[in-house]
Amino acid sequence: MRATLPATLLLSVLLTACASTRDIPVSKHISQSGALRVHPGLLGQPVPAELQGEGAPASAIAKATDDAPIKMDENGLRTQRSVYFDLDNAAVKAEFEPALQAHGRYLASHPAAQVRIEGNADERGPAGYNTRLGQKRADNVRQAIISNGAAEKQVKIKTLGESRPKLKGHDEESWAENRRADVVYEKED
Repeated sequence: MRATLPATLLLSVLLTACASTRDIPVSKHISQSGALRVHPGLLGQPVPAELQGEGAPASAIAKATDDAPIKMDENGLRTQRSVYFDLDNAAVKAEFEPALQAHGRYLASHPAAQVRIEGNADERGPAGYNTRLGQKRADNVRQAIISNGAAEKQVKIKTLGESRPKLKGHDEESWAENRRADVVYEKED
């Protein structure tokens, strides 16, 4: 009987704690310290003035965001490595220019770094056509990176055609994901 008394008390305390129906108030201010912060907008909170661009007016912040939708720091260079294309097209879209400029600048400032551009196509079309299209896509991305400061010897190309799909489906979402050129860093500085 004595051994069950502590267990009974513990169980009753746990059940009482779980049965509480009062709401926990949402904190109005979320303190974040350190180098990594979560944007308050992602937490459903208004963005405080100190995170709105060091005294810059909101209109200037919106303009800067519109001009450069991709933040290109070293982390951006590691995450923005795919350039996507329209069907049967090898032209680089304007939305990928900031990423290619950043890769070009990075390579220009790190002469020992080397990249390989892998051109891909979706599964539609004959294999030879897809190989040539992948080649054109890789070459256009290469030219964009070189025009932004990289040396020709730093940027190689390889065509994969339809042989390495990112998504294996047979629908527009998969095909759109597979029409791409990937920037692969072979040697980083």
